[in-house]
Amino acid sequence: MSGKRDLLSPLRAAVDTYDMIQKGDAVAVGVSGGKDSVALLALLAQLRRFHPAEFSLTAITLDPCFDGTETDYSPIAALCERLEVPYVLKRTRLWEAVQEHQGEEKPCSLCAKLRRGALHRAAVEAGCQVVALGHHQNDAAETVLMNLLSGATYGCFSPKTELDRRGITLIRPMIYLQEREIAAFVKREGLPVVTSRCPVDGCTGRQEMKELIETLSRTYGEVDRKLVDSLKKAGISGW
Repeated sequence: MSGKRDLLSPLRAAVDTYDMIQKGDAVAVGVSGGKDSVALLALLAQLRRFHPAEFSLTAITLDPCFDGTETDYSPIAALCERLEVPYVLKRTRLWEAVQEHQGEEKPCSLCAKLRRGALHRAAVEAGCQVVALGHHQNDAAETVLMNLLSGATYGCFSPKTELDRRGITLIRPMIYLQEREIAAFVKREGLPVVTSRCPVDGCTGRQEMKELIETLSRTYGEVDRKLVDSLKKAGISGW
């Protein structure tokens, strides 16, 4: 239990610092089945019990149906039942759509774009005006480097983003947490993880940035934290 409190403190700090959740909000948690999303779900379910801004949760999973095959998300459904969180599972044609447009756009970028749109629609259908995503501090640091090295731009996604056209708000409550802390928490709590069946999982540009940061950190120490801190010091919008 002490480990859960260790993660809840920085998660609540992020929620309060960026005013992520208002009283009465219906929050949809995007649950891919990976460690980050299940940790976010478990932590928000715990935060829901005592945070002064009362809010509700709904977990939403979009199955890309890789190779036309449905993924078994029954462990996630069981977790949601235990946490007393309604669960929405939508089978999609995301992978088929990516295959049809292969060559027009990088497959990872296209898949991410399609998943975002589908998640936003599913959240609205579920009556949720807030969508919580499982990005953490390392994700932010990797994004900074990817933008800098690939596009010569300096920036990152924001902890909180208003999507006026959709009428929803995106929040990233784990932005103060590191990936290793999340992985340890998931293992310690025995949370279920559904392994991604994506054929390029672990072979992406983001994985290259992760390895680069690990290499630099051996010399300069905590490069991921420094990159995220630099966003605040530089006054990047949303940070």
